[in-house]
Amino acid sequence: MQSVPTLGLDEEDAHVGPPTFFKVRFGDFDEFVGVLDRWRALTNNGPMSSDEISAYLDALEEPQRATLQKLRETIAEIIPEAEQGISYRLPAFRLNGKVIAGFAAFKNHLSYLPHSGSVFVELEGDLAAYSKSIGALHFPIDEPLPKEIVRKLIDVRLLQAFPK
Repeated sequence: MQSVPTLGLDEEDAHVGPPTFFKVRFGDFDEFVGVLDRWRALTNNGPMSSDEISAYLDALEEPQRATLQKLRETIAEIIPEAEQGISYRLPAFRLNGKVIAGFAAFKNHLSYLPHSGSVFVELEGDLAAYSKSIGALHFPIDEPLPKEIVRKLIDVRLLQAFPK
């Protein structure tokens, strides 16, 4: 009998066939496949759709929705050729297969996401008024980021993603 990887299971469980293995550990093989399919959909970084960002924004309350819609329009104006959609469960803009910019809503702040931990270092003076983590620039829920700041963030990220 062919064994399956143990995944940390008891020795006796490791020697049952895959469908039996999943039935023993997960109850229903079809249920497990459904969970796996949902997980793949959430982490899929394949083709993107701007409708996904619209749905994300529609789920938000004001003023977060309007503030992030303004940011979306600003990003789209700066990189109109970028594909819009969801990446890692958050709105994102992808150019030539690389995510260049994104954003997220939280209860007490909004975040601009450059999808690179080294963008902010290059713009320390310009970003001094904002709190940030390594990968997120935080801004108020009712104050859109200035277009000049967004342009600088995107310019730095483009140079990193596509060096000349």
